[in-house]
Amino acid sequence: MDWDDARARHLLRAAFDAAVAAADPRRVLAAHLPARPRGRCVVVGAGKSAAVMAAALEDAWPDVPLEGVVVARYGHAVPTRRIRVLESSHPVPDANGEAAAAAILAAVRGLGAGDLVVALISGGASALMPLPAPGLTLADKQTVNRALLASGATIHEMNCVRKHLSAIKGGRLAAAAAPAQVVTLAISDVPGDEAAVIGSGPTVPDPTTFADARGILARYGITPPPSVAVHLAAAAEETPKPGSLPHVHFTLIATPQMALEAAAATVRQAGLAPLILGDALEGESREMGTVLAGIARAVRTHATPLAPPAVLLSGGETTVTIGSGPAGRGGRNTEFLLGLALALAGAPGIWAAAGDTDGIDGVEDAAGAMVTPDTLARARAHGLDPRALLAGHDSFALFSALGDLIVTGPTLTNVNDFRAILIA
Repeated sequence: MDWDDARARHLLRAAFDAAVAAADPRRVLAAHLPARPRGRCVVVGAGKSAAVMAAALEDAWPDVPLEGVVVARYGHAVPTRRIRVLESSHPVPDANGEAAAAAILAAVRGLGAGDLVVALISGGASALMPLPAPGLTLADKQTVNRALLASGATIHEMNCVRKHLSAIKGGRLAAAAAPAQVVTLAISDVPGDEAAVIGSGPTVPDPTTFADARGILARYGITPPPSVAVHLAAAAEETPKPGSLPHVHFTLIATPQMALEAAAATVRQAGLAPLILGDALEGESREMGTVLAGIARAVRTHATPLAPPAVLLSGGETTVTIGSGPAGRGGRNTEFLLGLALALAGAPGIWAAAGDTDGIDGVEDAAGAMVTPDTLARARAHGLDPRALLAGHDSFALFSALGDLIVTGPTLTNVNDFRAILIA
């Protein structure tokens, strides 16, 4: 069966949409609820999906007297009846996030052993719920957060530092809720689905230490504000460690692997062979593009690791290291795609799509974009220099000019990046 541009684009978008749908809290949350509580039920949460998760919980438990507060990213609120929804900034925290975090911490204090806390945690929770540790300010956290975002640090590394500058992350929220039972329902946006990393683990024990946080800042050459340096050096109160929170239960309701499996099913229905390369691929975005271009070429030329027509699927979170030079517009997915296009160099019969499942690639208003065999030729016909744009981290400009952006608006979920390469 012949594959042309229109058919390839349609299938890639369908696979992306299937991945996002598999992580929709309105479809998956109800199946993971605990037994209905006998005492008070306090709902707290943070993340890009926090509001829609709260609404899904209200729909699933219409007769349970729910109370509490969650915080979502600006523009990600949905109507709720009993659970209060606040909004704050992502990826750099702001004062509204600080106020929301204080409200969330206050909501779980003073509960009894017969009460239940339902914590709804999803991607973005760490930035949306900043509550500086004693002696630190929000400005301190903003400074460190910006430096980490530009450094190329992994999400594991960033969240380790965040936990040790926080009064609510790294298990501190769960500690404040004791002796009430705490049930966390989480949507994973981190490679490896580690509970302690998702949203900086506000309700789970933290295996990392102040020494780890200091080491990460040193590794990336980040000089923190003096107050942060003093706080990390003092290491006055460690985060709760494994084994210290017996009243906590943690459940993943959506993960990157689940999303990739849903996309694979869509690919099979179209008569192609899917291959999931992994749900936790990390590294520099442009270099990931080069690597996956090599695998795609091997499929088309040598029918290895599988024969075409096929679709290579992968997830995870790549990074973009900005450095000290000027940077244009673009997120890790469009940077990946531009690196891929340059490595493919117009190879026939290969199309690709990549996007962030939350609908926002970095800070742009697109989820990602698509690459076609003629991407480079069309870019040059528009007077664009693809290599110069990649060097300047300006991938958004190229795909915007070509009309190849994937625009969904906020999806209200987040299971990290989605990548699909179709080889005819």
